[in-house]
Amino acid sequence: MTKFEIPTEQWAQVVEKSGGPVVYKKIPVPKPGPDEVLVNVKFSGVCHTDLHAMMGDWPLATKMPLVGGHEGAGVVVAKGELVRDIEIGDHAGIKWINGTCLACTFCMQADEPLCPHALLSGYTVDGSFQQYAVAKAAHVARIPKECDLAAVAPVLCAGITVYKGLKESGARPGQTVAIVGAGGGLGSMAVQYARAMGLHVIGIDGGAEKGDSCRALGAGAYVDFTTSKDLVAEVKAASGDGLGPHAVLLLAVSEKPFQQATEYVRSRGIVVCIGMPANAYFRAPVFDTVVRMITIKGSYVGNRQDTQEAIDFFRRGLVKAPFKTVGLSELKDVYHLMEEGKIVGRYVVDTSR
Repeated sequence: MTKFEIPTEQWAQVVEKSGGPVVYKKIPVPKPGPDEVLVNVKFSGVCHTDLHAMMGDWPLATKMPLVGGHEGAGVVVAKGELVRDIEIGDHAGIKWINGTCLACTFCMQADEPLCPHALLSGYTVDGSFQQYAVAKAAHVARIPKECDLAAVAPVLCAGITVYKGLKESGARPGQTVAIVGAGGGLGSMAVQYARAMGLHVIGIDGGAEKGDSCRALGAGAYVDFTTSKDLVAEVKAASGDGLGPHAVLLLAVSEKPFQQATEYVRSRGIVVCIGMPANAYFRAPVFDTVVRMITIKGSYVGNRQDTQEAIDFFRRGLVKAPFKTVGLSELKDVYHLMEEGKIVGRYVVDTSR
């Protein structure tokens, strides 16, 4: 068995109080419990949820002080005595779902993200913006060793989440899906998963740069909300037969797109809410929703099977995450870009710098 030398201290980005900022400092290296593994995190993607965790603007209490992050790809360097199905030296991923009870009615039916006792990486327990992180062995993602750890990191949340959302949409090969926020971190992955699943894609976002990115990744059409005179009409027109997309994935970080989706989705279409703007509400006309038989639903990350399927799309080269790598010490700068809406694709932090 491979043996790793594990330090007692490590570099981490710590939120010391709700509202931030993050502080780059040395903290102790945690020890894994009986059913946990210790992962030497090499790279971690930065998700908009991490910003919400720092700001404390979701109606869910956060651990304080907090090490954020939930897209951590690395190497298992230690494990508890009850762990049998993962070995020291294996590659693994720290996901949003850090652990669940595995015994409640939701866990028993493969809906472990709905477990009332779920532990959330970078929110209710410390996450992957540190060099060493612990997670329940049952829930860490198994990453094939041929996968580049920096490139696969965004799959651990962005990829899994949008892949699950596409499954929840019920859209079948040959049908059309509109992806709102298609130029962002989740959206750039959603466009690729949708194409790999045989779907036609309408990307909706703001700006020419994001439009170029969406088309390069496989979107057949792009609607720019910053220049569109009639977004609803343009989305319907882009669907081919003019009836609108069969499904809509809402990845937006503001409320307005949620109010527009039922206007352009086709009759019997499905609107899937994934993005979670702070203090936002979804409103739709009851009459129209009923007579057009529209379905509105939420989709929340993915289970362990969704995780392995999403990673397999990546392993086979069917999806890739457009990303830029910066040092862990630069996380504060990434948050500033995120607040300004200037990120195209995903940022991944390298924990070695």
